[in-house]
Amino acid sequence: MSMLTPPGMGGKYRITGDVYPRMRRPHRRRRIVLASAAAVVVLGAAGWGTLQLVDVFSGGDDTRKSAAGKQADCKPAPTPSATAAAKPPKPAQVTVNVYNATPRKGLAKATADELKKRGFAIGKIGNAPAAYDKKVPGAGLLLGAPAATKGAFAVLGTQLAGATTKVDARTTADVDLIIGTAFKTLSPKATADAALVALAKPKPAPTRC
Repeated sequence: MSMLTPPGMGGKYRITGDVYPRMRRPHRRRRIVLASAAAVVVLGAAGWGTLQLVDVFSGGDDTRKSAAGKQADCKPAPTPSATAAAKPPKPAQVTVNVYNATPRKGLAKATADELKKRGFAIGKIGNAPAAYDKKVPGAGLLLGAPAATKGAFAVLGTQLAGATTKVDARTTADVDLIIGTAFKTLSPKATADAALVALAKPKPAPTRC
């Protein structure tokens, strides 16, 4: 047995070089790796907690920035073209029958004359039918076919503030203006003209995101 053979090894292992074998415990390297991994986890948790605290004390700037970014991306939808949107009829295209449902005489004729001056076509003039005579408490009632709701009611309504609307079973395009108890006069012509201009303008489309 060589003099370099460690005691107790019974000559099984022989050292032939001039370097002694390393006697490090086999589990030491594993412990070092586990300790390093634990340190990384601790540091990561500490960093995440710091970021959360910064976000709390900064008032959630990232959230506001995200919302602002989405707001900036919102663009108004294109305004529909005049041909695509349904245009209201012109006053000359609306035939109005004027009926007086009040005890006052001459209202139907005077109102019809004024509407004619404003460009409306005038049909029948007279007292209101029994179903409406002295039974219209407001300024007036616009009565017509269901199709009148698509334009004729709106156009004639610019001439009399407070008028209500109602549809009946007729199939013709004419519209009745039944003068009610609260009627005083038609809307001023300047006001009615401005309302007609606004009615002809297409409404802006809602914003789409």
